[in-house]
Amino acid sequence: MRKRNKILIAVLIILAVLIVAAAVTVKKLEKNLAELNNLPLADINPANIADGVYDGSYKAFPVAVEVKVTVSGQRITAVDLVKHDNGQGKAAEVLPQKVVEAQTLKVDAISGATYSSKVILKAIEDALQKGAK
Repeated sequence: MRKRNKILIAVLIILAVLIVAAAVTVKKLEKNLAELNNLPLADINPANIADGVYDGSYKAFPVAVEVKVTVSGQRITAVDLVKHDNGQGKAAEVLPQKVVEAQTLKVDAISGATYSSKVILKAIEDALQKGAK
């Protein structure tokens, strides 16, 4: 009987630790999302970017993005998504094409992939700022 009680107590302790860890992770994710949503995007004019290919990246747990942005003739001609570590934000991978079409970072986030959307846009912003004249 004592061995059974010890096993039960050990299982309960492990379960409690897992619940606390999950709660802490969710709280951190919510905090990161709130901070990320409040980050402004720069109003970058492609006419002020020298022709070239620029690397950009941005991370906000649990999303990490790397991009290559090509600028030619004062236009953003391509945005290649080199890396997109995401949870459920795969739908946001259409944003690079939207940025090319709109020639601005001021494009709507993808519903259901808001977190990845903002991280992708911040990575593109990082790349474009490297080419600013």
